[in-house]
Amino acid sequence: MGKLFGTDGVRGVAGEYPLDADTVFRLGAELGNFLRHGDRVSRVVIGRDTRASGAWLEQMIIDGLAASGVEADVAEIFTTPGISFLVRSGGYQAGVVVSASHNPYRDNGVKIFGENGMKMSDAVEEQLEHNIFQSSAKPQLRSGTQYLERLLVVKEEFMRPYVGFLRQAAGETRQKYRIVVDSANGAAFRAGPDLLRSLGHEVIDIHNQPDGTNINLECGALHPDEMCRTVVRHQAHFGVAFDGDADRSIFSDGSGQVVDGDHILYIFARHLKERGELRGDRVVATVMSNVGLEVALRKYGIALERTQVGDRYVLEKMVGLRLNLGGEQSGHILLLDRSVAGDGILTTVELMNVLSESGRTLGELTSELKKFPQILVNVSVGRKPDLSKFPAVRDRIDAAKTRLGDEGRVLVRYSGTEPIARVMVEGRQENMIRDIAREIAQAIQDEIG
Repeated sequence: MGKLFGTDGVRGVAGEYPLDADTVFRLGAELGNFLRHGDRVSRVVIGRDTRASGAWLEQMIIDGLAASGVEADVAEIFTTPGISFLVRSGGYQAGVVVSASHNPYRDNGVKIFGENGMKMSDAVEEQLEHNIFQSSAKPQLRSGTQYLERLLVVKEEFMRPYVGFLRQAAGETRQKYRIVVDSANGAAFRAGPDLLRSLGHEVIDIHNQPDGTNINLECGALHPDEMCRTVVRHQAHFGVAFDGDADRSIFSDGSGQVVDGDHILYIFARHLKERGELRGDRVVATVMSNVGLEVALRKYGIALERTQVGDRYVLEKMVGLRLNLGGEQSGHILLLDRSVAGDGILTTVELMNVLSESGRTLGELTSELKKFPQILVNVSVGRKPDLSKFPAVRDRIDAAKTRLGDEGRVLVRYSGTEPIARVMVEGRQENMIRDIAREIAQAIQDEIG
């Protein structure tokens, strides 16, 4: 058997290993065994997005937990950051989300949060994985009818405190906005639009009719084009597109231009810096954030710390350095003064607070951030040795870094899923970075291609 846990829990095609009934049941059972301590009663809260496979996978986890003597409270349709909130506020020992985030509906996944509302550590996941592989327990399979009946169930007793938390974060914005909301036919299809309407804003809904198979289908954070066009057509102040579990958000300004996670980090960093609330005068992002963000923040005395791709690694560095702002270009934004989870809805209300306080439009707030051109070249490889062991490749990379200086960046890495080496170069001059990328790619091709 291959490794179960990736950078964001267990993920795969629903019904196939590792998301077959036996493995998911064992995951629930071993999580329950891990949580039980003496006579203490352990409680877990579990939620899911709107995929057709979500209810039966959720039931396998519930049954597994029950087999190990652990009680599960079922929130049904719920966002990933919402489950993190419920864990922290409800005194749970763990939270489970059945979701594959931005993936197509055939995929699904399982994410696990500890009692602090943060994703379980690598060490805990490795222990769970070991125990799952040792287990031979099997679930009792049930009729599929009950799963269809639960497809779009939203439980107000769980939703109410989460929406209350978001409403409190929103405060009282002086201006009311016309907002296009693309819910990706996902977990935020009720919570996002309903919250914004309750705050007095005009909401234009798109992609908020989930049917179990249309989650993320040419919509949401990965496909914001229609959201951008709708903003222009309705002369909205801005638009927001969530992904399937609403832990990320991508925006559009009033002119229909995409505003991604780098833009939001820039806006929030400047705002917090001006208020004296940006801890350490530093922001955490991943290696995928554009070097233009780094250059723009530097003008205001703000440093950019980088991590490998994955919001869990951003969070780890933020906690380690005691910082309060971080995120990813893809739209995960972490505001540790508010939450330990990336939350697309929370990001939206915080953005409205900044817009209202500044009296400026979203387009005006992003105008000073100039993204640098980026070139990405993929090189097919037959193997994946350490590239630093090849002088020709190493020398090309070192020369490129010297040539680009502080206003450019080189990133060379292997794909985690394909036999490919990726060469990414950013800089002010497109011709220069194209030449640099080609030279490094050729060196890799000559050595191991």
